[in-house]
Amino acid sequence: MRNVVDKKNPDLKLRLGMTTEMVLLYFSREGQILYMNPHQGKYISCDYDYDLTDDFLALTVTSDNNIYILTMEYGDPYQLSIRQYNHSENEFEDAGMSSFASLESEDHEDFKFHDKLLFEVDGMLYYVAVLGEYNNVLNYVRMRRYNQHTDQWQECSQLVLDEIPQEYAISGGPSLYFITSSEVHRYDPIQDCWCERAPPIYAPDISTAVAMGTEIFCTDRNFTQTVVYDTESDCWRELSGCPDPRNLDVAVRCDPGVFVLQNQLHILLQVYDTDVVDRFEGRTPSEHLMYVYDRSADAWRDLEVTLPDEKYESVEGLSRSLYHVARFYLPHLTKPRE
Repeated sequence: MRNVVDKKNPDLKLRLGMTTEMVLLYFSREGQILYMNPHQGKYISCDYDYDLTDDFLALTVTSDNNIYILTMEYGDPYQLSIRQYNHSENEFEDAGMSSFASLESEDHEDFKFHDKLLFEVDGMLYYVAVLGEYNNVLNYVRMRRYNQHTDQWQECSQLVLDEIPQEYAISGGPSLYFITSSEVHRYDPIQDCWCERAPPIYAPDISTAVAMGTEIFCTDRNFTQTVVYDTESDCWRELSGCPDPRNLDVAVRCDPGVFVLQNQLHILLQVYDTDVVDRFEGRTPSEHLMYVYDRSADAWRDLEVTLPDEKYESVEGLSRSLYHVARFYLPHLTKPRE
């Protein structure tokens, strides 16, 4: 009976207690996602079609627990489409949304860098492109919003900046925020406009951020300082600094990954010892460190996790090292797929 219901309605909301929060931690070039919940000791690796991962650009999890990924159309890197995760089949399928042109497709030679991201804001799906200056072209953030009634992607108001620094972060939630170490801009979906908010105080070069409730937590690439922005009061405060990572003399390999799991702030670091080189691979082996923030003590606690397989790599296209959390019914996640 359950199988029949699942096939008729794969997005059926399961009863309370039947789902488990998992972090979509890695997306390797072999088409694997590692789902994990370190607090419960659960690590599940799933293989997916290589074509899907090869064209993968960005991912988002909505407030309704829908998982969408942004992909390139086969044979045309400037034509994009959306795929949706089917929870009951543990597979990514066509979301049934119209495809659309990439925002930098017309002037792609004018930009020295660009990021593609996917967000949900107030129940609507947004495709965001951050475009960097080249040949004296302005820097700006462009967006399209999906209208489910017309099945069209509509152009939104763009954010024009004097410059886009190397380090910046974008956070979703009730509103979309573009954050750097010196300025903050908020997008209002009702008015379709950007407005400037209070800039960070004593903030480092912010490279990643995550929203939890009405607050946005931000940190720099080396996790030396963490600051939090209260979206309601439009003010900033500083949190305790980075703990000594297991007393190791290490360097951070890529941007930290921040995520909210079980209503707690977590951060994942991929670090390496610069004095150690793998004589077979000719590179420095890396280690993963994960910390959870104790709000009452204003301190970070080392979870001392060990990932089950070190061959997984950080997601290169996944929203600047953001790791997304979704709820899963574990029997569906672990059942064999045809």
